[in-house]
Order: sequence, then C-alpha cells, then structure tokens
Amino acid sequence: MKNTLIGFLIVLLRVNIRFRIEKLGGMDVSQSDQEKKRITVEINRRSYTIVGHEEPHHIRMVSSLVDQKMREIHEANPSLDTSQLAVLTAVNTMNDYIKLKEECTELMTYIQKKEEEEEKNND
Repeated sequence: MKNTLIGFLIVLLRVNIRFRIEKLGGMDVSQSDQEKKRITVEINRRSYTIVGHEEPHHIRMVSSLVDQKMREIHEANPSLDTSQLAVLTAVNTMNDYIKLKEECTELMTYIQKKEEEEEKNND
C-alpha cells in the first residue's frame, strides 16, 4: 500500500518538477544531491521526505494539492483502499494536466499565428 502511494507521488511530481522520495539508510550523496532541498510533507495522513531542487514552499504547495485531491476523491468514494485512491488520484491529476497542456499548446499556436499575421501586416 505504502509503495503504491510513493509510486504515485513520484509519477505525479515528475510531471513538471524532479523529485524523489528519500530512502532511509545508507545513501551515496552526490554533489547534485547535496544541492537539493529536503522537506517533510504529509499526504493522506502519512509523512514523506521529498528531495528536489524546487523551493520548499513549492514542494509544500504541490504536496498540499495532492493531499487535497486525495481527500476529495476519498470523500466521493469512501470504500477505496489507499492503493485504489492513489491510482484514481493519479489518473484524475494526469487528465487535468493533459487538458491544461493541450490548452497551452492551442494558446501558443494562436499567439504564434497572431504574431505572424502582425509581421505580414507590418511588411
């Protein structure tokens, strides 16, 4: 159950930011690892140490959004176990991400066409 939630977190957070869940025990800490920030967050009533280059406030915000989404889905589907909840949260989140990415691509295409039209009109 815990591994599923950790896996979900890794997939979710790698969308735009590169994190990893810190494993306890003997770790080889490379130069880039030393530059990373470590912050402990709580998601679905469990603590995780997130390691990444992003600022702590950003990591907290992302983690808070994951926790909020999991609570929303759990309220609507109280019979889900943690594994099912994590997968459904990941699917919903990725669906939202893909829609936003498509909207962004459409907007960028629109802006590019407008700029090209403006250049033609100025020539």
